[in-house]
Amino acid sequence: MSKKPAGSAVPTVMIDVVFPEQANHHGTLFGGAALSMMDKLAFLVATRATRRPMVTACSGRIDFHAPIAQGTLVELTGEVVRRGTRSVDVAVRVIAEDLASGERQDSLGGLFTLVAVGGERGRPHVVEAALPVREGVGPVSSMVEMVFPGHTNHFGSLFGGQALAWLGKAALVAAARYARMPVVMAASERIDFHAPVLEGEIVDLAARVLKVGNSSMTVEVIMHAEELLTGQRRLCTRGRFTMVALGYDGRPVPVPQPACPRC
Repeated sequence: MSKKPAGSAVPTVMIDVVFPEQANHHGTLFGGAALSMMDKLAFLVATRATRRPMVTACSGRIDFHAPIAQGTLVELTGEVVRRGTRSVDVAVRVIAEDLASGERQDSLGGLFTLVAVGGERGRPHVVEAALPVREGVGPVSSMVEMVFPGHTNHFGSLFGGQALAWLGKAALVAAARYARMPVVMAASERIDFHAPVLEGEIVDLAARVLKVGNSSMTVEVIMHAEELLTGQRRLCTRGRFTMVALGYDGRPVPVPQPACPRC
């Protein structure tokens, strides 16, 4: 575990409530929405600590310890645990609190790396070639989203939290299609942001189940940006998620093996 920087400030706290539009079909906080909340707080912590424009570079060690029910209060705390020349690591912890009983539960935690940007207002410096999804055991699930002004940060590029929400949705779709049963996000192994997505562009997400365990599936999601008028594409984000199959009692169950996995 990294040591806190000397003289580091007290943790920054953000409070929210899980509303219906943030819940999945189980009535618990959608994994992508949770990642979006965490990324937002990490951005605030990093910017306050450095007083420089910051963007998310990657996230890792994200583990879901317990589901958070709709209507529950969530308290997010974030603090800088490492400071570099142009980057900082921010640890984010999510506590669920039952408003009626006051009971609190450690539900989620993760680490975000943010880097300072400047000059060209966050525009991509290198255009990377489109990257195919790795070979896996399931079919590729593809979807597109349009980047509107409400999705962007102060640089005019896609807010990291929104990108995480879309990645989480794509992972859920791929896992649910493979298992044909309810699934939830259990962890995010690593998410890397290679280039920003600009306002007015579309994002093309491709997700595939790479491997299957007893009750879990590893899903890779790749996100490309595409300029509508030129058709130019570039790799923007790549991540891996662990999704768990649930029975109707909400407990993990074995992932069924489809008769035709790639169909």
